[in-house]
Amino acid sequence: MKANPVVWFEIYVQDMARARSFYEAVFQCTLEPLAAPEPAAPECEADGMEMLSFPMDMDAPGAGGMLVRMDGVSPGGGGTLVYFGCEDCAIEQSRVEAAGGQVHKPKFAIGPYGFCALVVDTEGNCIGLHSMQ
Repeated sequence: MKANPVVWFEIYVQDMARARSFYEAVFQCTLEPLAAPEPAAPECEADGMEMLSFPMDMDAPGAGGMLVRMDGVSPGGGGTLVYFGCEDCAIEQSRVEAAGGQVHKPKFAIGPYGFCALVVDTEGNCIGLHSMQ
């Protein structure tokens, strides 16, 4: 396995408009629609999918990702936690409640690895915020 092995993430949502509003407000960015991929085979059918991507540069380090609304897939906590890199995670944390989410665990130190905060989006997904400040 290569170093930093995660190359893509998807955060599942039920209400795309509500989720888009939350993420754009917290991260002060614009999410862009992605067209559903053409199926390579019948079992790859993409009907019932709606996707919005986070800003990304495929040549830069780190993982790109998107919000996905897909029939039969529910959002919510469940064992995988995606961390978003921030300059100071307290800034994004401060926007969470106004955007309709909840702060699960406010900014806390993780020793020489910086700081984290855990927040819950409007769809019930827990995400992490990470910074060195």
